[in-house]
This record gives sequence, C-alpha cells and structure tokens, in this order.
Amino acid sequence: MTLEPAREPEQTSPVIGPRTRSQATSETSSLRSGPRRSARLSSTSASSSVEPPERPASRTRRYEPYIRSASDEDIVSNGGISRRGRPKYLKAFEDAGFEAISWKKDRKRLAKEFAPLTQLAKDIPHDLHDRLNSLSLSARQAGNMQVLIFEAEIRANTAEDEPYAPPIQIVNEVDDELTPPLEFYYSNLMWHGEGVPKPDYENLRGCDCIGPCDPMSKTCACVKRQRKYWDSGGGGGFIYDKKGKLRAHEYPIFECNMNCACSDDCMNRVVQHGRQHEIAICKTVNKGWGVFAGTKKIPANSYIGLYAGEYLTDSETEQRGRIYNKFGRTYLFDLDFWFLKQGGYENARYCVDAYHAGNFTRYLNHSCDPNCVINACYINEANLEKPLLTIFTCRDVEPYEELCFSYFGQPDDEDDDVGKQKIDDAVYVTCQCGAANCRGTMWK
Repeated sequence: MTLEPAREPEQTSPVIGPRTRSQATSETSSLRSGPRRSARLSSTSASSSVEPPERPASRTRRYEPYIRSASDEDIVSNGGISRRGRPKYLKAFEDAGFEAISWKKDRKRLAKEFAPLTQLAKDIPHDLHDRLNSLSLSARQAGNMQVLIFEAEIRANTAEDEPYAPPIQIVNEVDDELTPPLEFYYSNLMWHGEGVPKPDYENLRGCDCIGPCDPMSKTCACVKRQRKYWDSGGGGGFIYDKKGKLRAHEYPIFECNMNCACSDDCMNRVVQHGRQHEIAICKTVNKGWGVFAGTKKIPANSYIGLYAGEYLTDSETEQRGRIYNKFGRTYLFDLDFWFLKQGGYENARYCVDAYHAGNFTRYLNHSCDPNCVINACYINEANLEKPLLTIFTCRDVEPYEELCFSYFGQPDDEDDDVGKQKIDDAVYVTCQCGAANCRGTMWK
C-alpha cells in the first residue's frame, strides 16, 4: 500500500438542504439525518487548524459601523429585514412588478394559498385493490406478495404526513388469511363526501407567538381558545404537557394551526406530527383483525393515531349504516360530542366512515375496559362540526397488548337497557372483549 502525502483541505461551500426537527435539536444528529443549514463560510474552515492566509491590506474592505434607525425598527417589527440598501432593492422589485411580503404581515394569506388540498371522497383511488383482487389466491400468496404490497402501500401513502412513524407490520398466526380484506385505500387524510362543506379556512384564527407558544400566555389566541372548553386550574392553558401527553380526556383539543406564527416545535402541535409509537395489525382468534402495541410500552395519554376516513352527511350515513349492519361490519363514527350539543348543535350533522378509506385505526376492536379513548381535535378547521377523531391511550399499554376503545362512548352516555337489545342484524354480536366488566354487547 502506497501512502500519499497529505493534502491541504479544499475550501467548499456549505451544504444547504431542508431542515428537519431532528437536525435542529442536536449538532451531532446532522450526521444521521441529512444536510442542514450552516452559518459557517465553509464546511472545513471551522475544523481546520490551518489559518487562511490574510488578504493584502490594499484589498481588504472596510465597513463603516451601521446603527439601525427608527424606520428600520418599524421594518423589523413587520417581519422585514433591516438593511441600508433595502429601499433600493425594494424599489427595484416593485418596479419589476413584485410585491414585498413578510410572514408576520402576510402569513394568513400565504397559509391560505398553500393550504392542504381538500380531498374529495369521489376521488378515492381503488385501482391497486381492483388489480390485486382480480388475481388468484395462489398468485397473491406467491412470495408473500399481498402482504408486502399491503405494507408498502401503508408506507407510501403516509410518507408525507408522518415520515418518522415506525413501520406497521401485518401479522397472522391464527389462520391462512394473508391480510385484512383489500377493500379500502390506506390513508391518514380526511375525504369529504357529497354535501359536506370544505374546511373553513376563512374563520381559522392563529396565534402571533414567536417561537414555541407559552402555555401561561395571556395573549396567545390558541391558549384562549383551549381555555374556553378546558380549564387546567392554573396549570397552563394547553391540554398537552411539555412531553406531548394529554392532560385530560373527553375535552376538545385545539392545536396550533397553519395560520399560527409559532414554531414547528411548539408543544401545542402533537397530532399534526403523526404517529410516534410502533403498532401492528394482527389477526385475533375470535375478533377478526386487531391493533396491537409493538415491542415497547406505550405510556398513558400518548397519541396513537387518527381515525381517518370519509366525512359523510347524516342522510348518507343512515343509508350506509343499514347496509353495513346486514353484512356485519361497520366503520361509522358519529360526530356527536358533548360540547357540540352544549354549543347548540343538537343533532350530529356529519359522520366519519372508514370503510372505503382509512388507516390502521379502523381495526381497533371494542372493549368494555378500554385502554384508549377517542378525543375531538381541531387543527386546520374552524367548523366545530367537523373535528378530527384522535386516539390516545388512557393508561399504560404493555408491549404486544391489544389497543381497544369503547364503541359505547363515555359511561355517562349509556342507556339503562344496555345489554338487553335483541336485534337481528349481523353487526349485533356478543361482545368478545373478555373484560371483567364485560356488558355482553358492543352497541347501544
């Protein structure tokens, strides 16, 4: 082996790339998570022990000290950049037909222009499942193809909204069914059915906080909105703690939204960052497919996932419900939370259906002693009648334990004649949760 003489390090430009939350938290994480912005003049000058040669005195530029004026302070307060040459460049841009904008002054307009596209139920894709279902069973079994495609679809369809979520595995140690039925499009998005209004961005109000929101703030619009429905008793205005755990169930959650000026690491942004815990979709002995915790314990009050699907009108819900009840499976969830009734919305106008589109949460089974609770959540939606259905644990969940919630809703909503219903529809089967307090039935 021939050793070459050491070379002087070359001066290179800093690598500029998209910044992620993991890059912002640790200097060493940049080696693992990809490129990051840098304020250094080069990627080697900071670590090199060789000082760069001094420039000749005749070529050295001299700068006069610059003191920011009152007009510059006004510019900065509106989100602009304070520079002496700014008016010159600003005039040039204006003469060319460009408009000077700032995030502080124009963020609501910018957020509206770049708002998420409204997904319509009529556009739910189904070509992949049609092709797979047209194949013979032996073809879908070859090389474990159906399972691999199912898991790949999950990764592909959720890569944008939860890129750091642990992968979901499909496990069946009970029978020879390859995967859950190929009957729905896997998605974390909400799809709007006919007659359902689009998200209300016009009345969506954001906060003006700089950096992460302060839960003790008296001016933060998001703190004020949360306090209307939940009073912490002096422990801060947000319903999340600093670790992103829910402090109280059964109350609506109002997260910071696209109109907010606060940073991405604000403690009031939890659901929008996606699933963080490992789960698996597993076949059970007597309850069909279910959702189970992964190899690690899931702490109490942790966010699990969003009950995604279609927003439907009440009339469409009634029609689908009659059909679903006959063949014994329903994924309908009424949006009839208590705070809506108290706010003047007596009857639920909309429902979420996870039959044609949804995610792993559609396989959450019922339990009379659940370890999960569904809470209403609002992010980029000002219409209170269209909350997101978010699932949080209500106690510690052990590794490999099944995740369940109660199809009944909250205990104080129960009727006195629960367990006495005798209905012929196939969906009304005996409860198989096995809990000590099992009622014997899953539905009211």
